[in-house]
Amino acid sequence: MARTARTKATNPVATNELPSADVVEQLYRDMLLIRRFEERAGQMYGMGLIGGFCHLYIGQEAVVVGMQTTVREGDSIITSYRDHGHMLACGMDSKGVMAELTGREGGYSRGKGGSMHMFSKEKGFYGGHGIVGGQVSLGVGLGFAHKYRNDGGCSFVYYGDGASNQGQVFESYNLASLWKLPVVFVIENNQYGMGTAVRRSAAGESLFERGKGFGIPGKKVDGMDIATVMREGAEATAYAREKGPVILEMETYRYRGHSMSDPAKYRSREEVAKMREERDPIESLRARILAAGMMDEAAFKSIDQDVRAVVAAAAEFAQQSPEPDPAELYTDILLDA
Repeated sequence: MARTARTKATNPVATNELPSADVVEQLYRDMLLIRRFEERAGQMYGMGLIGGFCHLYIGQEAVVVGMQTTVREGDSIITSYRDHGHMLACGMDSKGVMAELTGREGGYSRGKGGSMHMFSKEKGFYGGHGIVGGQVSLGVGLGFAHKYRNDGGCSFVYYGDGASNQGQVFESYNLASLWKLPVVFVIENNQYGMGTAVRRSAAGESLFERGKGFGIPGKKVDGMDIATVMREGAEATAYAREKGPVILEMETYRYRGHSMSDPAKYRSREEVAKMREERDPIESLRARILAAGMMDEAAFKSIDQDVRAVVAAAAEFAQQSPEPDPAELYTDILLDA
């Protein structure tokens, strides 16, 4: 049985060389779990088992799995509505995630949050958020909490290239820098904000450079190469823990539309096919592992079978879990404090 994705910060790489064989295997397994989970979620959406909005993470797996290697116990993670991959990378149970997608009682938000709104305080995951850019300010608040408590924690704040144009992002940069908060801003630049190419919606050459006016250092990173993500992520996180906020602009790519309702006619099939063939993060890692002699074809086949079994079990659980009791409409509304 495959494990849920939960790569630890025990082996951050200092170069583009691959880490040890056991770490490499887990990295590959974690990315493949996200890929297969999202593929199944897409199928279930097409069958009418998942309603509402559903934004898939297919193609971007190296970003969150690589960054997760820098996360320590007690850190905080927050992201946007393209969040299933982040949940799995944090170690959240695939059954609970899929059940939430289908609006069932066994889901992480007991069926009331759906694709865009589920949380796990135990895993340090403070949600996917449906308001574009809204999670950035909340992530800075989490960073403030870490500094106020002096607990050594760091806040990892994920958002896309489209959200980078939102005003609250710049307000967040200002406070994070002013108070030297331990925050890693991770821009997942998948090249398209909904249906608009980033070159048509964002002025300037690089999104990370927008932090310079606030004294926040940053860097553009190849988000399709997990070894690069690990290396740059480790360096940025060490900086944030000691000196304050930093921005990583991860150049990545989503293969599917913005959401399940998006036919993605704003780009050519050839463009997507070229990225899949030449830059796919999972296939690239697989090729490097084979070339290094760390694993053979039989091992990859076994991992794929394990992962497919986990996803199949999650889909079955999601369909068998009961609908929420109508009384749930009146819970989680008011906190007596």
